[in-house]
Amino acid sequence: MANQASRFRECLGRKRLYWDGGTGSVLQGRGLKGGELPERWNLTHPDEISALSEGYFAAGSDIVNTNTFGANRLHYPDESELKRIVESGVDHVREGMRRAGKTDGFVALDIGPTGRLLKPMGDLEFEEAVDIFAQIVRWGSKAGADLILIETMSDTLEAKAAVLAAKENSDLPVCVTVVFDEKGKMLTGGTVESVVAMMEGLRVDALGMNCSLGPVQLLAMAEKMVEISSLPVICNPNAGLPRSENGTTVYDLSPQEFAHACRKIAEAGVHVLGGCCGTTPDYIRALVAETRELPFTCPQKKHRTVVSSFAGVTEFGKRPVLVGERINPTGKKRFQEALRKGDIDYVLEQGIAQEEAGANVLDVNVGLPEIDEPAMMETVVTRLQGVTALPLQIDTTNPEALEKGLRIYNGKPMINSVNGKEESLRAVLPLAAKYGGVVVALALDENGIPDTAQGRLSIAERIVEEAEKYGISREDILLDGLAMTISTDTKSAKVTLETIQRGYTELGLHSILGVSNISFGLPQREILNSVFFTMAMHSGLSAAIMNPNSEAMMASWRAFLALTDRDEQCSGYIAAYADRKDMVYGLSPRNAPAAKAMPGPAAGEKTGDTPGTSALMNAVRFGMREQAAEQAQTALLEGCAPLDVVNEELIPALDIAGKGFEKGTVFLPQLLMSAEAARAAFDVIKEAMKSAPQKTKGRIILATVRGDIHDIGKNIVKVLLENYGYEVLDLGKDVPAEVIVERAVREDISLVGLSALMTTTVVSMEETIRLLRQKKPETKVVVGGAVMTQEYADAIGADYYAKEAMDTVRYADRFFR
Repeated sequence: MANQASRFRECLGRKRLYWDGGTGSVLQGRGLKGGELPERWNLTHPDEISALSEGYFAAGSDIVNTNTFGANRLHYPDESELKRIVESGVDHVREGMRRAGKTDGFVALDIGPTGRLLKPMGDLEFEEAVDIFAQIVRWGSKAGADLILIETMSDTLEAKAAVLAAKENSDLPVCVTVVFDEKGKMLTGGTVESVVAMMEGLRVDALGMNCSLGPVQLLAMAEKMVEISSLPVICNPNAGLPRSENGTTVYDLSPQEFAHACRKIAEAGVHVLGGCCGTTPDYIRALVAETRELPFTCPQKKHRTVVSSFAGVTEFGKRPVLVGERINPTGKKRFQEALRKGDIDYVLEQGIAQEEAGANVLDVNVGLPEIDEPAMMETVVTRLQGVTALPLQIDTTNPEALEKGLRIYNGKPMINSVNGKEESLRAVLPLAAKYGGVVVALALDENGIPDTAQGRLSIAERIVEEAEKYGISREDILLDGLAMTISTDTKSAKVTLETIQRGYTELGLHSILGVSNISFGLPQREILNSVFFTMAMHSGLSAAIMNPNSEAMMASWRAFLALTDRDEQCSGYIAAYADRKDMVYGLSPRNAPAAKAMPGPAAGEKTGDTPGTSALMNAVRFGMREQAAEQAQTALLEGCAPLDVVNEELIPALDIAGKGFEKGTVFLPQLLMSAEAARAAFDVIKEAMKSAPQKTKGRIILATVRGDIHDIGKNIVKVLLENYGYEVLDLGKDVPAEVIVERAVREDISLVGLSALMTTTVVSMEETIRLLRQKKPETKVVVGGAVMTQEYADAIGADYYAKEAMDTVRYADRFFR
């Protein structure tokens, strides 16, 4: 309903709005059985669904969700049934609004996660996810929804797929809420900062958080989101933390306690408040009464220039940003050969080496005339996101390749580049507007590169004006003043530096340069590059496209940070150079070893007695499947015993990645890519051991309990367990207790892992444990999932609560010792 959508946008951020509360948890109290899919009640219990909507509107909710959280074709393969569920879901909210006498309420089409991980971590293709969500959007918008809520997202890439589906198939407002743990992290590593950067880039109408935690735990994250976001912020907490009482899930906050805790969230400046699991109309009524009269502050434009990956954010303006230039075939024969042969691991090596050397962003250019650049860009961007958490710069002159990279990118990228030519403006700016990003603006046009700073600034100003027509603000533009070699024009460096200075003071633009161009055609280029880099930083340079493996360039950068009080207590400078005795004014002696393309042990460092093992460990640690398989084969050919390779190389490498994950220095995509690389090596080793008896550490059943169709967590645990030497009997999802217990008895399994994502299915987990205790009491049970807590696990009789995926591995190691 177009007029309602417009009215929602007019209200959003201009006055405090109230969302509804829980659905599945409330329907349980109305008779929804454990494991029963709540969306089907749209067809079987329509009056109950309308009554629930009526209750929320009567309690003061301005926005009520359709009962379609899990309504997608992965859960409801019958298209006719699914369509009726979505359409009737909209009708029931509209009917509830009518019954409540609410004339100004809004119907939100509720879209939850698919329950599957997207590639490269899982098996779901990005475009398939987009299509799954698009189907719901088309039916829901046609049925009369006023807006779309994409909620409970634990992976920003899946959230992006849903946002694109919403925007490509409707004109409705789009709101997104994600799930954080108590550390402020999403399942796949996302943070408040990375979520804000990405969702603002995608131009959603509002963003925020819901589920998993109560208002007390979400307060700090809500405060942070309000601090950095220019958009309206939503917070829909649970009714505190869950526990089980007599087979029923209850929460630790009463309506009044919930409302009192939410008051602090409202005072922090959150613009939309509601509830999630465990909250009922009574909770919303108390929330409205507690916060309705509090002062309201509209969202404020924050004027931040940021790019992001799935887990990290790089902000421009605080200190010069280093953009690694090595993923680029220009002048690099080995790199060109890798692209022609599809040697993606070599490309990944370049990214990892630059991250290890100190790059903040990685430039990605895969353009060769003889290859399919769009396909290669999609592949490289996808694979790089599995081994590094650095933001990427999509660097191409091919619009199709640019869109491929931007579409699959899990974050807010840099875009290199646009220029003042009409053709470039028409090709690049619409893509930047659709997918979000910080655009590099080259100060050139149809007439070439101006000889003066004023001429370059005039082109930059025109690019800014054109960008603003697409809704792209100047905060999302980086001016490239163009470093031209002084070998042909000795004044060119001065013009470039003036362009940088005036671009910021006169146009308010942050800047970027490809620094090494300045020395082309001259001897000892590193000297000129490093000195010019220092001059540019002094002139206000925001970012440099450079080689982070260059000693001289990194020395200039570290020295500049120390001298301008941007390196606290000179700690970075000291860490880099306290033990270096071979440095002369930042330049390495002529006989110093060249920087390694792949990070590894220092020269002379002991790595073990098995030839080639250090390369294998690195391949596993950094998630390079092909290289891991090749190095495993090499180790076997050189006479290493297969089990020695496993025990001395693969398991230690996985342990390094696992410990990094536990410390928060390695993120889930990287952990899973390490596991995939180890699996590739294991496959080679297993082939060599076919004639030998196969040994496993132990056999473990994994299952997602009855009624729960989400198996993301279970699948992650399965990959890790298998790579640590366990045999996993994966029973799948929506598994009845009787099936799990029968299999445990028949196979004589001593450890069972159970997963549940939704509060409505924890009763099935409890039922499974109770039946196991009766039929096979010696079997231990480990439980996990988004809704689980230690107290909850204790209450339902579990032996161990696995808060994170690696916890299950550690418990299994202790149990089977």
